[in-house]
Amino acid sequence: MSMAADDPPVPPHAPALRPLPQLIFASRWLQLPLYLGLIVAQAVYVVLFLKELWHLVLHTLNYTEQEIMLVVLGLIDVVMISNLLIMVIVGGYETFVSRMELERHPDQPEWLSHVNASVLKIKLAMAIIGISSIHLLRTFLYAGQLGKETAIYTESGVMWQAIIHALFIASAVGVAMVERLSQPVYAHKDAHH
Repeated sequence: MSMAADDPPVPPHAPALRPLPQLIFASRWLQLPLYLGLIVAQAVYVVLFLKELWHLVLHTLNYTEQEIMLVVLGLIDVVMISNLLIMVIVGGYETFVSRMELERHPDQPEWLSHVNASVLKIKLAMAIIGISSIHLLRTFLYAGQLGKETAIYTESGVMWQAIIHALFIASAVGVAMVERLSQPVYAHKDAHH
């Protein structure tokens, strides 16, 4: 039976967990260094963003419109990866390690109020599709050079990028459909408990 947010806390006289379940439950804290490492990765992305932004500002008068667009797409790509990191750090920690008790915080992300493993999977899939879209758009900007000796991408490289992007979309749709199909099962079980 799942506990609702308004359920009373566990009474102080409740029996303590046996040693093995307590050890297994406490093992969730082994994920803490992973989330702290992702925070370091987030800081690296901030430095990368500022570096790329500085290059854009310095070369604004020298860059062509296409070059500016490519740099801006790179900045958007960094922001989307950073958003993905935040979702994994905050949502993953809240879901798998410990509650952060952000309900009273004015800056609590709206999506965090209803996050669970299923919602997190779908949000991550959508973020990956967004990142893949940025990479594919960047590739398509060079599509006019295909077949030339100076081309950055080959035709087969562009084709494989498009196929992989389509697979990301199909995977996200599949995850969303499985989650949607499983919702009535969970609702039916909760109604009987």
